Amino acid sequence: MEDVMDKTGPISTRKHGDVLIVLSNNPPVNALSTAVRQGLVDAIGQAEADDGVKAVVIACEGQTFFAGADITEFGKPPQQPWLPIVVDTIENCSKPVVAAIHGTALGGGLEVALGCHYRVADKSAKLGTPEVKLGLLPGAGGTQRLPRVAGVRKALEMTATGNPIGAHQAFECGLVDRIAEGDLIPHAVGFAEEVRDIRPLPRSSERHDRTADVDPAIFDEFRNENAKRFRGFEAPLKNIEAVRIATEKPYSEGVMDERKLFMELMSGEQSAAQRYFFFAERKANKIEGLPEDTEPRPIRKVGVIGAGTMGGGISMNFLSAGIPVTIIEMDRQALDRGTGVMRRNYEASAAKGKLTAEQVEKAMGYLQPTLDFAALADCDLIIEAVYENMDVKKEVFARLDKIAKSGAILASNTSYLNIDEIAASISRPADVVGMHFFSPANIMKLLEVVRGAQTAPDVLLTAMQLGKRIRKVPVVAGVCHGFIGNRMLMPRQIEATKLLVEGASPEQIDRVHVEFGMPMGPFQMADLAGVDIGWHRDPNRIETIRDALCAIDRWGQKMGAGFYDYDEKRRPTPSPLVQQIIEDFANKQGVKRREISDEEIVERTLYTMVNEGAKILEEGIAQRASDIDVVWVYGYGWPVYRGGPMFWADSVGLQKIVDGLKRQEERMKPEFSFSKLLLDKAENGEKFTG
Repeated sequence: MEDVMDKTGPISTRKHGDVLIVLSNNPPVNALSTAVRQGLVDAIGQAEADDGVKAVVIACEGQTFFAGADITEFGKPPQQPWLPIVVDTIENCSKPVVAAIHGTALGGGLEVALGCHYRVADKSAKLGTPEVKLGLLPGAGGTQRLPRVAGVRKALEMTATGNPIGAHQAFECGLVDRIAEGDLIPHAVGFAEEVRDIRPLPRSSERHDRTADVDPAIFDEFRNENAKRFRGFEAPLKNIEAVRIATEKPYSEGVMDERKLFMELMSGEQSAAQRYFFFAERKANKIEGLPEDTEPRPIRKVGVIGAGTMGGGISMNFLSAGIPVTIIEMDRQALDRGTGVMRRNYEASAAKGKLTAEQVEKAMGYLQPTLDFAALADCDLIIEAVYENMDVKKEVFARLDKIAKSGAILASNTSYLNIDEIAASISRPADVVGMHFFSPANIMKLLEVVRGAQTAPDVLLTAMQLGKRIRKVPVVAGVCHGFIGNRMLMPRQIEATKLLVEGASPEQIDRVHVEFGMPMGPFQMADLAGVDIGWHRDPNRIETIRDALCAIDRWGQKMGAGFYDYDEKRRPTPSPLVQQIIEDFANKQGVKRREISDEEIVERTLYTMVNEGAKILEEGIAQRASDIDVVWVYGYGWPVYRGGPMFWADSVGLQKIVDGLKRQEERMKPEFSFSKLLLDKAENGEKFTG
């Protein structure tokens, strides 16, 4: 028998026998808003006051359990009841409380579940503490309860990496008490009926069995195992410290230390940058100037021209999303080689446990390799991934113009070339768009969607929505040489090369960038990508340091030599030969080499990027400064704890950027010129991202 009680807020209650079912309905993700938090406290009060209630089940309607904090409340003064009070209220209930978890229990949602005495989860549920990705730690007792329930090792993994775990893994470590098969709420009610008379109640904060006698070495070991992943970040280390405290202090003291660590992070620069980036990524989806009634075109089948590294990687994105792909090559050997690499990539993922053998076969089953260009005729979207040459691209588009069906979207994967010139060469320029995938295309998350002057609104919308469907982070870019990312890379590379001639070494310049937080420096990147990319292939024509390296087969890691020498494990060491080549260039150009400071390297290679970003904004190539930051974090590994180049410039101070550039202006001419927008904003004390 069920006794229904209506509530005007997002929390409602009903009774099933002597079990009170507390239901949240706060679309879309049952975020823990003020109203939800108050509703939970009221519902526990109702259970306490009713002698007919012997147990409580907390569940959520819709697609998910509580998926975390309400992001609309970020940055606003906190409203009572605070989440720690809500969780404590649940845990202190005198009657057993069971969490019924489906979808995701993330952040505050997992903390609510930890406040419950028992947890029942749907078999597909995921549980996690993603706060570290915002530069924070769980602030409602999560770092103290989680190790007491799931064990120290699992708590370290979950809090310091932010990666969620599945229901079965949660069951194995003790975070979930039972996995439900079939309808979740009836199962949770049945479980509540089983445990209603068990005392004492298993309160997470009172447990010691998982945190006693822990070897203190586990914390240093975990830090060392993840040293590369955590490099430069503050939040993972604070999460580790908080979990360590749970093994050393009673809950009442540990939770006070957790709050102190939380506030240190919340008031720090890194969390501010990471929280900014959280919203920047979401804002990037919004297309400025798009008519409200624009509808995307249906994409049921995709064609890809070229089965090389890029074409194969691009294809894998669609195959993984269950979208059939027709892939075209010029000859059978290239086609077989390309599809073979794709299969090996999938099988490598399966070997790491990321895919099942069945998923590999399913993905490859969506692939139709062919040498017949006419097979593209029924594709809704066709992406060319051929050689980066305008004449070659135009030739491909001319052929597509003849055979592609009406309404098909024709996309170029060019990383530099003019989309408008390509579009103008065919009879349907409105159907042309740039879709610049980053290499390796099956892994890198960024997708620059290049809006040409004549690109139709529905074509742009389709490309952006499709980007999300294949799990990319799409960003709109305008037409210019290099679009957003590669255009900003150019001044960095120009100045880095000039600094070599003037007195810096490749290892000094790279070290400055790595210490800043980049995954690698300009010359490490050149060696990884290939020093010979874009080389004119004439060993007798030596106009640059790069030409000199290419002429003697120093093409980078693949040849065992580039700006660095490499051993058989591709570990770099400085090259005396490269140093001699650099010094010879300096002598030939009449440059007297000098000692270069790290500060000058920052000003000439990073400040110049900010200046170029400002030009990109001036020209309308990027819709907003935050889009530039999304491009650089996802496309080039800019450290997210610095927010992206434009946010970083704001935090440094635009006047400081301008002063540094003025100090270096004479050395950077003739390539360098100031952005008027940067000068104006600095003079007026404004920000790009404020």
